[in-house]
Amino acid sequence: MKHIDIKKVLFDSDMVGTSVVVCGWVRTFRDSAQVSFLELSDGTSFEKLQVVIDKSALSVDPECTKLGASVVARGKVVKAYKGEGHELEAEAIAILGKCPPEYPIQKKRTTLEFLRGIPHLRLRTNTFQAVFRVRSVAAQAIHRYFHEHGYYYINAPLITASDCEGAGEMFRVTTHPWNAKYATEEEYCKNDFFGVKAGLSVSGQLEGEVAATALGKIYTFGPSFRAENSNTTRHLAEFWHIEPEIAFAELPDVIEIAEDLLKYLVRTVLEECAAEIKFFDSFVEKGLIEKLSHVAASDFAVCTYTEAIAILEKENANFHFPVHWGSDLQSEHEKYLTEQVFRRPVFVTDYPKEIKAFYMKQNPDGKTVAATDLLVPGIGEIIGGSEREADYDKLVAAMRERGMDTSAYRQYLDLRLFGSVPHGGFGLGFERFVMYCTGMENIRDVTLFPRASKTIL
Repeated sequence: MKHIDIKKVLFDSDMVGTSVVVCGWVRTFRDSAQVSFLELSDGTSFEKLQVVIDKSALSVDPECTKLGASVVARGKVVKAYKGEGHELEAEAIAILGKCPPEYPIQKKRTTLEFLRGIPHLRLRTNTFQAVFRVRSVAAQAIHRYFHEHGYYYINAPLITASDCEGAGEMFRVTTHPWNAKYATEEEYCKNDFFGVKAGLSVSGQLEGEVAATALGKIYTFGPSFRAENSNTTRHLAEFWHIEPEIAFAELPDVIEIAEDLLKYLVRTVLEECAAEIKFFDSFVEKGLIEKLSHVAASDFAVCTYTEAIAILEKENANFHFPVHWGSDLQSEHEKYLTEQVFRRPVFVTDYPKEIKAFYMKQNPDGKTVAATDLLVPGIGEIIGGSEREADYDKLVAAMRERGMDTSAYRQYLDLRLFGSVPHGGFGLGFERFVMYCTGMENIRDVTLFPRASKTIL
């Protein structure tokens, strides 16, 4: 169907005075004695197009005025009677798809909790259209940033035989029927499709390191899967992951790149999604624009885990989870550090090796690893990274301490035998970044069809 995008009609000054055809869904309808007003959205713009109907000159099918109906309208573009932009003086309006009164997107019922039950329709609301425009712009900015900085885009496999985190929280991939009976797990796997135990990838990092040790600087951007039974507002079983890996890089280099990337993404969202961020600032999180602008302009703080624990221990009585050296930081601790102590994003470095992954470089003290988490005000951890262990013997020892099967990581270990180099990288959870930029409090509200424990729609 030949038509023009509403975004172009609204903001292109060359449109004024021309006759155009637009398509869209009815968002509101207002009626008066002489004139009626339809507000249309086709998804191309956060702003809606007002269609003015002169009732003395044009009779409109009542089905075209129902909330949710899709219509095609022809008319003349004129300057808006109020405010900026343009509107359409209707010459003809026809129904494309009727919408009955049972249409569930009604003002009196559209809480976020209600909308989670109708994910196939919730994108028609202002909130979710804004969320997914921000998500799209941020995704494009990620590719643009890495391309402009000389990185190569790598597609890591989604099916793997190794658990990157060493935690065993993977989804099993199998072709066996539900009632398959084998005497041992070894026999079960041997007779399966791949002949070995396989699962969905929890991270593209290990494969990313393979690429980085040949191409220098790479990044992966794709889905990861975690079979964690974490039914929280911050966890998904399927989420998108940005993971750069950089050869000839140490921890300070990783920190510098992570800060530069995050600031670039925030600035891009502020510039290219100004209307959406203004909406979120007004209706979702007051002060969002100020928060994001502060992040984009700040020099991020850096402190060691040991320094952070010393700060937090002074406030132990006020925490639900008291801290001590060796404990992992909880959300309340991360928010305290960023919002009360540093009042800006902070990299916490050099964690105890027992609470971090096997692949992180061991520091000379024998107790900590060259790891970092970037904590940001309002959400806590948003990036996790490290310098990777480049020493073969130390890496094998770390794996054996955790009871890992080193034979499953033969290729990964080979990287430490054939021209090993200092290298590092980090992971940025894409949904958490979108949450941070929009002020949305539940991660299930920033992904199209959320996958979580006991939840698949």
